Amino acid sequence: MRIPLLLCAGMAALGMCASTVAAAPAPAATTVAPPGGTSPATGFDPAELQAAADDVHRAGIPGVFAEVRDAGHTWRGASGVADTGTGRPVRPDMRQRVGSITKTFTAAAVMQQVERGRIELDAPIGGYLPRLVPGERGRRITVRMLLNHTSGIPDYILSAFPSLQGYPQGQDVSPKSLDDNRYRQFRPDELIELGLAAPPAGEPGASPGVYSNTNYLLLGQLLEKVTGTPAEEYITRNVIERAGLRHTGFPTGPRIKGPHPRMYEALWGALDPPRDYSVYNMSWVGTGAALVSTMEDLNRFYGRLLDGGIVSRASLAQMQRTVPVIALDGSTIEYGLGLHRVDIPGCGTFWGHDGSAWGAGTISLTRADGRRQMSVAVNLARWSDPASPGKPQPHPIDTALERLYERATCDD
Repeated sequence: MRIPLLLCAGMAALGMCASTVAAAPAPAATTVAPPGGTSPATGFDPAELQAAADDVHRAGIPGVFAEVRDAGHTWRGASGVADTGTGRPVRPDMRQRVGSITKTFTAAAVMQQVERGRIELDAPIGGYLPRLVPGERGRRITVRMLLNHTSGIPDYILSAFPSLQGYPQGQDVSPKSLDDNRYRQFRPDELIELGLAAPPAGEPGASPGVYSNTNYLLLGQLLEKVTGTPAEEYITRNVIERAGLRHTGFPTGPRIKGPHPRMYEALWGALDPPRDYSVYNMSWVGTGAALVSTMEDLNRFYGRLLDGGIVSRASLAQMQRTVPVIALDGSTIEYGLGLHRVDIPGCGTFWGHDGSAWGAGTISLTRADGRRQMSVAVNLARWSDPASPGKPQPHPIDTALERLYERATCDD
């Protein structure tokens, strides 16, 4: 049985996979329950989960931390270091830039406004935002198309970071524009303009769709238009606080508040050793991928969402209507309205999202029945085979992550 490597083949925001760093001793895990052994009530073995996390660290990830839940029982574990310079150990309760997992939060906020009649899923976006999306595009592209990435609007990332033009092939990329923009405050409308100015990714409504961060910046502007409140504030009050999350929020500056690991970007070997991008202005992704959270909060959020605690059951059903979508790395994913669908043979259907920021990668999956949950974070992104720098290649990290996902999502 193989679990789709979302952090590798399907890293929607940027593509994480395929550099290694020196291994460090692994700290012990936190076992909340059960105290040891596979329990018929839980179906996971804490020792096996910890061993799988240790293997991810030994394969080249500086630090990995995770939380797995099953039937009310929880394992929290970590392996490796939060800081390669000091050897400070990584902890399972640390905060993380969770990247495109933000999109589920934004989509849920939009669906709340659909329930209140302020937004219509199949209404043209030009009717709401005529200045941002004028003309025929504004008339043909609907809110639903933005949510499920079938709008045909391309991503703005390569225009905002021109030194990455070799992505996703990994050729001729450099960190210049990453460094130039470290403290830059982008406006959503200027990023949206970059996306709309690029050649179309397809016709509105065409299948498969093409993943684009531009869509979710537009949805943030839509939320602000219909609520009269900045989108980040609305999402905080009506999604994050409603879910009871204590360590999740949009950053107010380039630094993360609270305990967190340093985040190391390899850029497919263009950065050797990987560079620390822990301090970064996240205005370049906003309502598409700027959130900071913990693995505990992510599991709580997706559990509440799938249980009908954030949006209505009817809205959740809409969010779970999937279409094939081509991610930025060329892989195809099953995407709904801010949700991935992942079918794991023998284990069930899981819902969630993955996400990447410079130096950080996260994945969170919850089984459809809500019983089994997994959230995993790593503090290295876009690793590569040292023998083939600059190109995404299979790596032992990929195999080790896949094994961790298997242990985390399946009883056997």
